[in-house]
Amino acid sequence: MTATTTPARRRWDPIVRITHWSIALAVLANALVTEEGSGPHIWVGYGLAAILGLRLLWGLVGPAEARFAAFWPSPRKALAHLRDIRAGTVTPHASHNPLGALMVYAIWGCLLTIIATGITMAGPPPWDGAEREEEHRSIAVSGESHDEEGEEEGEEGLLGEIHETAANLLYLLILLHLAGVIFETRRSGKQVLVAMAPFGR
Repeated sequence: MTATTTPARRRWDPIVRITHWSIALAVLANALVTEEGSGPHIWVGYGLAAILGLRLLWGLVGPAEARFAAFWPSPRKALAHLRDIRAGTVTPHASHNPLGALMVYAIWGCLLTIIATGITMAGPPPWDGAEREEEHRSIAVSGESHDEEGEEEGEEGLLGEIHETAANLLYLLILLHLAGVIFETRRSGKQVLVAMAPFGR
């Protein structure tokens, strides 16, 4: 008979919950609502960068369970967690479980790539589509060489491909994350959902 330990009831601190759901809303907004390359799309991207920056800072100065040290990615621990799942053992974790930790860092890596390429292509704020069109017209009038223009377009094309690939990978990771949450909820109870619920103490 396999011994099973019931996880203690816990909740993430407000900063972790706020940044988690704010990032989710920003990703949904830019995926489903805003037009790619538009002013709103870019401003949501800058907001996403600020929110992610806050969460990463919180990983250095926040409470123990929110710090990077509490859920540092470890393939060895992830394999041990898979063995626990196979054995039907539920082990409590003060922070993310080892598989969840790998997922968190993978999602953060995608977000950082999306933000970096997006900001590089968009330039510093304030910015909107009309300003960019005016900039291209000014370049054409000033007689900038086709070689320079082609080089710039080539760089933006490469960045755009990286940006789109990272975004598509992010959507896949989000689906896997949701599947993991559903699986852990069925396996160990509602603690996973309660811990990250946006409201309540």
